[in-house]
Amino acid sequence: MTMLTKSPRVLALANQKGGVGKTTTAINLGTALAAIGENVLIVDLDPQGNASTGLGIDRRSRKRSTYDVLVGEAGLGDVVVETAVPRLWVAPSTLDLLGVELEIAASSNRAFRLREAIARYAASLEALPQFSYVLVDCPPSLNLLTINAMSASHSVLVPLQCEFFALEGLSQLLSTVEQVKTSLNPELTIHGIVLTMFDARNNLSGQVVADVRQHMGETVYETVIPRNVRVSEAPSYGKPALLYDLKCTGSQAYLRLASEIIQRERRLRAEAA
Repeated sequence: MTMLTKSPRVLALANQKGGVGKTTTAINLGTALAAIGENVLIVDLDPQGNASTGLGIDRRSRKRSTYDVLVGEAGLGDVVVETAVPRLWVAPSTLDLLGVELEIAASSNRAFRLREAIARYAASLEALPQFSYVLVDCPPSLNLLTINAMSASHSVLVPLQCEFFALEGLSQLLSTVEQVKTSLNPELTIHGIVLTMFDARNNLSGQVVADVRQHMGETVYETVIPRNVRVSEAPSYGKPALLYDLKCTGSQAYLRLASEIIQRERRLRAEAA
């Protein structure tokens, strides 16, 4: 089950802990990548649908969602909608996703539903625009939805909150990535760890940054995302922080992260060539 060469780069944003800034990172990283010229699709695989809401997609307008894609009732192209951000699209989610595990549990390809949907969409003549990046926003658990995301992805991007127990859950996530790599997707790598909700006034935040860098080395991105009121406010207006307040420290950090990710991508491609 190799991914088609025509496929975009697919990154899963995963952490089984909730409240680590995963959805915020998906929205604002997607917006930042679009702002520097990339065509980006965010696939919302979280039943809560916060990435869809944060991009201004009203719940009542979600006639079709990633649920329909995973159960085989729609293609990815049927559910993708434009956002207010140029070059940024989203495949929205609904609460129906809560029941998807039971519905596809007996299928032999249950772990590959998203991978196959992305490959079919990327290969179809109707697949315009050609996405250069697909960011998959995973639910805060290591369930079949997250396994689908990892099976479909080239790499996993891990948002990690600057808090006391940050490293505790990381080993479980890394173990899951290794299992998926061994059994389902040999290409899967850890793209990087992004430290979120950093508070410069809090000594603990600085200690967490130092500890994570010591344990994970260059896997950790240089860019650290600060705790920022404007970033927290933006989703309630259905906007990414970069549209809500481009000059705030959080927005500027996500632009730096996007640039760093693209640089890392170039390096990975050069090493693979």
